[in-house]
Amino acid sequence: MHKGDVVLKEHADKREELIRGNLSYNDITDIVCKMPETSIRNTNAYWFIGLCFSFSLMVMFFASIAYLIWTGIGIWGNNSPVFWAFDIVNFVFWVGIGHAGTLISAILFLFRQDWRTSINRYAEAMTIFAVICALTFPAIHVGRFWCAYYFFPVPNQMAVWPNFRSPLLWDLFAVGTYFTVSLLFWYIGLIPDLATLRDRAKTRKAQIFYGILSIGWLGSVRHWVNYERAYLLLAALSAPLVLSVHSVVSFDFATSQIPGWHTTIFPPYFVAGAIFSGFAMVQTLMLPARRWLNLKNIVTIKHIENMNKIILLTGSLVGYAYGIEFFMAWYSGNEYESFTFINRALGPYAWAYWTMVSCNVLSPQLFWIRKFRTSIIISFVVSIIVNIGMWFERFVIIVTSLNRDFLPSSWHYYSPQKWDFIFFVGSFGLFFTLFLLFVKYLPVIAMAEVKSTIANSNNKDGHHDQK
Repeated sequence: MHKGDVVLKEHADKREELIRGNLSYNDITDIVCKMPETSIRNTNAYWFIGLCFSFSLMVMFFASIAYLIWTGIGIWGNNSPVFWAFDIVNFVFWVGIGHAGTLISAILFLFRQDWRTSINRYAEAMTIFAVICALTFPAIHVGRFWCAYYFFPVPNQMAVWPNFRSPLLWDLFAVGTYFTVSLLFWYIGLIPDLATLRDRAKTRKAQIFYGILSIGWLGSVRHWVNYERAYLLLAALSAPLVLSVHSVVSFDFATSQIPGWHTTIFPPYFVAGAIFSGFAMVQTLMLPARRWLNLKNIVTIKHIENMNKIILLTGSLVGYAYGIEFFMAWYSGNEYESFTFINRALGPYAWAYWTMVSCNVLSPQLFWIRKFRTSIIISFVVSIIVNIGMWFERFVIIVTSLNRDFLPSSWHYYSPQKWDFIFFVGSFGLFFTLFLLFVKYLPVIAMAEVKSTIANSNNKDGHHDQK
């Protein structure tokens, strides 16, 4: 076989790994547009069941917030010295979930990884919805909800100047910037696909709805040039945010003097954990949608395998960070620091610590075996286990460092109350309600980018573009 034939075969194999079934441009458009174009009456029953269930949880969530404002944070299980508990645990958890979207979309785009095109839209949408869930908790955890505007840098409001040295104010800037750029990045990528839905719309309402959202997109050369420039610029802006946002969130803890928090490893540790949990959540959302929306030929086993490789890598980094934390506590010679980490592993919250280790370090090791790495069921189960473990990681970091402070006389065991669980479960209701509405009314696959992948593959193979 000639060298040229080998190269052509490699490109053909690569195309088949990313897009199965020799799909044409028309086929991809029909598959992706089927759900948004289906009338409400004919929509899949699973979607209705999921929406009703998640919407009821969302209503419960906002009703709980109203009750919290009316009654006070005494309804939570927070006590002295555990003043931070589920409220901040949930905030850090949701911010971490939102990291994979920017990583998949921006960083993999800058490195020209073709496999991102079939999954980036899930990840981008997940980022937006997770950050919305996260932003609800800093506002309500202050107790006096009507004083939440203290978070904002309003100079000399009521003679109270913002404390720019406070990590809580850094959170506002970091998460707010991240949300804004991610929203713009997501929307810019949607425009060509929204124009496709506009042109295919069969009802006047759909034409107006998608016509407004597509902001006059015609697919001209000038529009494509401007689109690609804007997309590249936003990708370049988004990439450093992946590192900065969760680093700033980690400073909420690392800049304190509390044993177990005051450590320089927190920024990279939090970033690795955020990417880890974010990719796991993408798998949790993508795998059921892949089946119910008939996307098996666009989201292939190759995509799932690559995602699992990143989960394995970041899970190993998180496990390394757990070990380094114990080493640093011992090497520092600080008896308070050493006690904190021994207390985590052997103290009253040992059950939470070892749940965290089992979920985050042990379960991803299955992906060393290709058979498990390419299994849909195992991938889905491990993704759920990882998300459980990452929530426990935040719980362990926050609660076990506060539970036993410098004075044994003030030690107190934290026990979450029913309202703590209601707020946590309710935030999932908000998240899944937004996600299900996204699945119904917007294209879940970046059609234009998937088609460009086919075009590049066909050109390398020496074939003409498919019409």
